[in-house]
Amino acid sequence: MKRILLAGVGVLAMASLANAADLPRQMYTKAPPPMVAPYYNWTGFYVGINGGGGWGTSTWDSTGGFDVSGGMIGGTLGYNWQTGPWVFGFEGDVDWASIKGTTNNPGCIGGGCGSEATWLGTARGRVGYAFDRFMPYITGGAAFGNVDATHPGFTGASSTQVGWAAGAGLEFAVVNNITAKIEYLHYDLGSFTCGLNCGNGVINDQVSFTADTIRGGVNLRF
Repeated sequence: MKRILLAGVGVLAMASLANAADLPRQMYTKAPPPMVAPYYNWTGFYVGINGGGGWGTSTWDSTGGFDVSGGMIGGTLGYNWQTGPWVFGFEGDVDWASIKGTTNNPGCIGGGCGSEATWLGTARGRVGYAFDRFMPYITGGAAFGNVDATHPGFTGASSTQVGWAAGAGLEFAVVNNITAKIEYLHYDLGSFTCGLNCGNGVINDQVSFTADTIRGGVNLRF
């Protein structure tokens, strides 16, 4: 009996081994690569709003230079083209402004000689270097603006000026189609002739205007 039982156990063991050999081998596959977010692409058109403040200097022949300061707000339109990390673009903007100041320096009879930029605009190129969603950049081009020169008791003058602007900034992609930026710009609007309508009514005044601005902005990309 014992021999019969041992023989049966052996047959069962051999059958189990045979069945195991017939089972398909377990398939092993490589784990999928980790998901990596694609780098941000800056190429495309955009529109936006911006606002900030400025300070600077206006100079009259009769009074010398005096400080000006104030705020600005407006709109922006531009286009970027990215190749590798480099981003090249063109941007234009127009801002309502009230950057102004007055002086009582000698030569301004009665006091109150003043200059004010009532609007400012630019047409600039930009060159940036993208660190994925961050892009520092430099910028420069033409500047435009209207400057009023006033003196109580005199006619004064108003002139739309063409000059230059240059600066730098940092732009950041908040989400795929919205970016935010902070930017510094220096404006030089040159000078214009106010004649005898400014100053002391005797000196044929030339009026110049320069300003430095810091502004923030938000752009919608297409």
